[in-house]
Amino acid sequence: MNSFTQHPKLGAALALEPLYEGRVWRVFLDRPKANVIDAEMIAGLDALFTCAAHEPKLKLVTLEGRGDHFSFGASVEEHMPGQCGAMLRSLHGMLVRLHEAHVPVHAVVRGYCLGAGLELAAFAHRIFACPKATLGQPEIQLGVFAPVATAILEGRVGRGAAEDLCLSGRNMDAAEAFRVGLVDDLEEDPWAACAAYYEAHLAPRSASSLRLAVRALRAEFGCRFRQRIADLEQLYLGELMSTHDAVEGLTAFLEKRQPVWTDA
Repeated sequence: MNSFTQHPKLGAALALEPLYEGRVWRVFLDRPKANVIDAEMIAGLDALFTCAAHEPKLKLVTLEGRGDHFSFGASVEEHMPGQCGAMLRSLHGMLVRLHEAHVPVHAVVRGYCLGAGLELAAFAHRIFACPKATLGQPEIQLGVFAPVATAILEGRVGRGAAEDLCLSGRNMDAAEAFRVGLVDDLEEDPWAACAAYYEAHLAPRSASSLRLAVRALRAEFGCRFRQRIADLEQLYLGELMSTHDAVEGLTAFLEKRQPVWTDA
């Protein structure tokens, strides 16, 4: 395939570039400029990792945004009442598929990496970012919380930094994200750094051994994530979305106005 090729199983929201004789899949979130993670993109990612699980020579999947940004986050429209249940279940199911593929996954981050975009990147085994990248979990600004970030960020950056990101909704620049461990490598050209890491550390390894190592390393993580995300889905759908302020925050964002909180 040529660079930036649409794969029939992945839909129009992703582009795939096989490299190193197919041992690396360079995957692009392909909705510039924002690369919003909507139902179509989630379905494409789900298909991607389902396929990856059955590619015995595959040693690495990389995820990056085509254009200036990794992703502005999930579709707010699809988080409105009546749609958010299906949205959350499909997003969380896709991340389970990523886990079950047992293939190393790296995120290559430029520009903004926010909300569900950061949740996807944080689920990867390694994050390569450029110095001008911006990362954040802004959901609380819309009156909601981020279930995946709530479940996994503490394990990556520690409780203090995870709570800072999720409760303040503020952004971190790449330097701060690197200091707290959210970003693993900080380079002007994060894709070149990712490729160099692959060539030095993954290319010489057995693909089957890498898969078994990923499976072993993340076995407990996967069990915890499934249980925790089920509980968080229930809290989000059963309690959060029954509040005035959650619906008000989402509605205000779509209407491009400041929310009017009632604290209820």
